[in-house]
Amino acid sequence: MNNYSNDNTARRYVANVSVVGTTQVHLRNPYIIGWWSAAFPGFGHLLLSKYIRGYMLFMWEVIVNLKSHLNLAMVYSFQGKIDLAKDVLDTRWLLMYIPVYLFAIWDSYRTTIDLNKVYLLAEHEKHRINSFSLGAIEINYLDKRSPFLSVIWSLFIPGLGQLYIHRILTAFFVIIWLVIFFYFSHALEAISLLFLGKVQKSISVLDPQWLLFIPSVYGFSIFDSYMNTVENNKLYEKEQRKYLQEHYQASSFRMIKGQKVK
Repeated sequence: MNNYSNDNTARRYVANVSVVGTTQVHLRNPYIIGWWSAAFPGFGHLLLSKYIRGYMLFMWEVIVNLKSHLNLAMVYSFQGKIDLAKDVLDTRWLLMYIPVYLFAIWDSYRTTIDLNKVYLLAEHEKHRINSFSLGAIEINYLDKRSPFLSVIWSLFIPGLGQLYIHRILTAFFVIIWLVIFFYFSHALEAISLLFLGKVQKSISVLDPQWLLFIPSVYGFSIFDSYMNTVENNKLYEKEQRKYLQEHYQASSFRMIKGQKVK
């Protein structure tokens, strides 16, 4: 149950609090969103809470990247082994990869601009939003949380920062895929060998094709949890301010610009 239900009297709403998370529209930099789509297709859309589109593009990136051996070719190119990079690439998959990659960047950039316009219109309407949601499986509510803690938990394990701020869908998705990347890249096995001083063996067990996915997941998780913690805090303050004004501020109260309140 919610403490307020959408009665469709507003054309647009700035946020919705549900048992699986707080979804809101706010002003974003379209270049930053587009950059995250370039870093890893799907991330830009997940930042916009466009989950279905983000999940599809993310899985497309993983499947086609693996089939085309793109990450492996990147590793060879970083090492200056250009001929090996050319040989390992599978152009049958690579030529499918490029159009979808460009679409992810363009669509996330375009969607950000549209949602910025939607936010400005919704903010102008100043319609009520729910701040509390209670269900059989979860409870979610607006409150203030620490952006610093969101970053720290995301540094430990990507997805924990999202759990901290109750972004359940993103947290579940990130954690599941991180486990997959860790397992197939043998990253944790390599770390264990490194602690034992077996440097060469640690390097040899790594699978670079899977390993290169992990830095992007870490970066996204940190940025997403920090940004959404900050925006959720702003939303909480805005909702609280509106509630106090409606219930405790005298209707005759007027704030005169430039006048000091004694």
